Amino acid sequence: MSPSQNVTVEEVMSTPLETISAEATVKEAAQLMGEKDINGIVVSTTPPGIISSTDVLTAVADGRDVSELQVADIMTTQVETASPDNDMAEAAAIMTAHDIKHLPIVDDEYVGMISSTDIAAHALLNVDSIYGLDG
Repeated sequence: MSPSQNVTVEEVMSTPLETISAEATVKEAAQLMGEKDINGIVVSTTPPGIISSTDVLTAVADGRDVSELQVADIMTTQVETASPDNDMAEAAAIMTAHDIKHLPIVDDEYVGMISSTDIAAHALLNVDSIYGLDG
């Protein structure tokens, strides 16, 4: 794959985007993550926030009652985003620069999510072309 054939975030992102209310409990967020086999959910606030499995684990480790604790109490409010047109290297750079594992994708509205696992899987599947070993 030459640089002119870069894969875009849109080709790899997870859709549909899962969202949750800021008033939902952290337990409800954890249950949704388990049901959908995901590790991050966009929170329906203005501007949108995000809650991750790491946020949930931290709350549990701190002894907080996740059946009463609201998503709004632990969510991240300063959310980095990318465009569906960004290529995978740009998404990886954003995530690395901000030390994040989940990157919501925005095209006028939130349309998907890409994770560090998605980036790693893409790199693994394309290792030959990334390092110029494909001929």
